[in-house]
Formats: sequence, C-alpha cells, structure tokens
Amino acid sequence: MPDKSARKVVRQAKRIVVKVGTNAICSPDGGVDRRSVRRLAKQISDVKDRGVRVTLVASGAIGTGVGELGLSGRPKDMPKLQAAAAVGQGQLMRTFHDVFAKLGLMVAQVLLTRDDFEDRTRYLNIRNTLRALDEWNVVGIVNENDTIAVDEIRFGENDMLAAMVTNMLGADLLVFLTAVEGLMGDQGVLDVIETVDAEVMSLVTDDSTSLGVGGMSSKLEAARAVTKAGEVAVIASYGEPNVLTRLLDGERIGTIFLPARRKMTQRQRWIGQATRPAGKIMIDNGAVAALAKRGKSLLPSGVAGVSGKFAKGAVVVVVDSAGTQIARGLTNYSSEQLGRIKRLKTSQIAKVLGDKPYDEVIHRNNMLVG
Repeated sequence: MPDKSARKVVRQAKRIVVKVGTNAICSPDGGVDRRSVRRLAKQISDVKDRGVRVTLVASGAIGTGVGELGLSGRPKDMPKLQAAAAVGQGQLMRTFHDVFAKLGLMVAQVLLTRDDFEDRTRYLNIRNTLRALDEWNVVGIVNENDTIAVDEIRFGENDMLAAMVTNMLGADLLVFLTAVEGLMGDQGVLDVIETVDAEVMSLVTDDSTSLGVGGMSSKLEAARAVTKAGEVAVIASYGEPNVLTRLLDGERIGTIFLPARRKMTQRQRWIGQATRPAGKIMIDNGAVAALAKRGKSLLPSGVAGVSGKFAKGAVVVVVDSAGTQIARGLTNYSSEQLGRIKRLKTSQIAKVLGDKPYDEVIHRNNMLVG
C-alpha cells in the first residue's frame, strides 16, 4: 500500500485506538497532569464528533500513585509497584471522569492482564464489552491491571496491550502519542515505514523513562503486530497541537506504518498474536511444503516430534527441522496423543487411539502460516 493510500485509510478511519504513556498524562515527579488530560480529552471529543469510535489505552496508574503517595520515584519491587498502582488507578480514573464529563462524555475503566487475552471466552467478552461501550458513546479506557499482574501474566508495557486491543476490535488505526515526533532516522523523523524489520529496529536509541517502562522499541514491536494484521499504526507527538484531528485530516504528522496487503481474520489474530503457545510440533520437509506453499492442513504423517505438554485445543507453534517457525494453530490432539500418532496415516489413528475424532492435527482454518 503506497503512502498516499495509507494516509487515506487514516483519514477514513471509523474506529481508532489511541495509546498514551505515563509521561503524556503525568507530571515528571508523578501525579496526573490535568492540563495534558484536558488536551487529550478535547481531541478525543472532537474526533468522536466526526463519528469516529475511540478506545483509549492509558498508562499512568503507577505514576499517579507515586505522586499521590509522595514517593521520590518509581518503586523497584513488585508489591510496592502493585500498591502504587492501586492508589493511583482510582485517582487516574477520577481525573478522566471529571475531565471528560465537562465535554459531555462518559468513560469506562477496563483493566486487563495477558491471561484475559489468552482465554478465548474472556477475549471475546472483552471485545463485546468495548463494542457495547462504543454503541453507548462511552470512551473505554483500557489499562493493564498492575495491581494483580505478575511477570507471568504481564504485557510489561501498554504498547503491546494497545496493539492487541486494536487487532481484537479490528480498529482501522492505532495512534501512539509519545514524547517524540516519530521514529527518528539520520535525516530526522521518518515519514513512512513499510515493514518493521531489523534495520528499522536498529534505529532505536532510547528505551524506558523514569515513570514508565515502554520505549520506542516496544512501540515498534506493537506497530509490527498491528501492521501484520492488516491495520495502520502511527507514532506521533502528544505535544503536537490537535495531533489527533490533524492526523485524521490527512496531515503528514509523525511516522506512519503501512499495513500488510492481506488482513488477518479475527480468529487468526487471536491464534497468531493474542495467545502464547503451549508447545511445539516439529514437522518434516514434506509437511513444510504442504503448509507453507499449498495451504494444506497438518496431518499426523508430517509430524516428526512434539515438545511440551498441552491439551487438545491448545495453541501450538509448528516448526521445521531447524526450529524455524512455520505456523501457529489450534491442535486437535493433545501432546500425549500426538506422541502416539506421529508419522502415521490418518487411517491408522483409530487403531492406536481407539477412535479418530479428526483427520487433521491442525486444520488449515485454525492455522496462521508464517
């Protein structure tokens, strides 16, 4: 998609996700910067007046808690981080409530952990809730549930959370509002990025801030997830006057990330991005060709080995003999069953397992290749 077409997608966006970090809404020493929140709320209100649905992903619970508690800086250990978030989240939402109310808008708090995305039922419930808020003209404000999240279920920063919300909703556009004007190259801000590859990642020179944890590298990873799914992402400065409305007017602000030519289905997005794999299935060269080149399902005859312990219905990674990922998908058989039927023809499954519920180990409709 050329730059002009991508800018057209931005102008015509009907559903967007806006991500703001701690530095955008908190003062340097902690606490909510109400002026910044007012500027953000006014822009969101103006965008919504155009008929655009907006979901806000906002960090700042810990930063707000730091200011409320009078701490000298961001705590280092997990219990105190969680406690600061518990103090700060209520104050943060009270500020959002009061500021948006003056513009005639209601807000809703949605706190999530990675586990919420990995469970298919909860994933769909989140999507339905956010869409219902849209129908009521309520601004859904999403944040990671820092008060209960531990390393095993954390996003680590809200950039990837914003990407997953974008892909979950099928939003047309994800806008990262940051402290910088966009992704910097040798000659200044880059206007267009076609693919977030190793060369693009090498441009990153910063990372986290004093109160936040997300840097440019995490934003690029999130932009890659969004564009791979077929949507557009933009990194722009929250300090730019009326940045949201000007973006939707088609102005060349920030760095735009072009989408893949083919959009992933909603199911592919969940399989490929929202869930962490429970194990691996190693396949032979014939199966690699069948999956990657001919779009076939994975049959037991192509399975060379199994790694990890998982149940039927788990998301697994499919790799070749060198360990390179070929696909991800929902397995029809548990790891124990696969260990017994690998290399077998489908006609032999019932004899080994006692029945044959499926011909395929992973059906092509439940697989994302690449």
